[in-house]
Amino acid sequence: MLSAISASDALLGNPFASSAFDGGFPPWDCTDFFFAAINTSSSGSDDPNENNAKEKPGSEAVMDERKRRRKISNRESARRSRMRKQRHLENLRNQLKASRVENRELNNRLQLMVHHFNRVRTENDWLRSERTLLRQKLSYMTQILLFQQLQQPSLSSSAWPCNNVTPQ
Repeated sequence: MLSAISASDALLGNPFASSAFDGGFPPWDCTDFFFAAINTSSSGSDDPNENNAKEKPGSEAVMDERKRRRKISNRESARRSRMRKQRHLENLRNQLKASRVENRELNNRLQLMVHHFNRVRTENDWLRSERTLLRQKLSYMTQILLFQQLQQPSLSSSAWPCNNVTPQ
């Protein structure tokens, strides 16, 4: 049976590709014959050595079958790994979007709270200054009343109706 080695592969010992012939290839073209043999003998699998497994003794054929199954298993495992990675990246992207939305909402709430805080602080400052002003007015009025009472000692007892209590 013919081997599955291409006609141009000199490293694998193909006699048609070596310099055994002075002109390289013999006068007839054998590449179509090799490619036809490869296409008709393969069963559609990715492993070109699968047909050779039928010619090998039992233990080698079993080992080749195990290698083929392992390759298939590894490819499937790699595909699942890529799918997991893709799902993980998609989850991370979704988390990033959700975090950005939450960050925007929290930032808006913070700005609202800062604005409210500044309004309350401004109002507190205004109320403190008004309290100080009212205390100053009260102190001034108290001083005026005390001064008036000191200026008119005799009238001060008659000025207040509650002080005009007559004994019976």
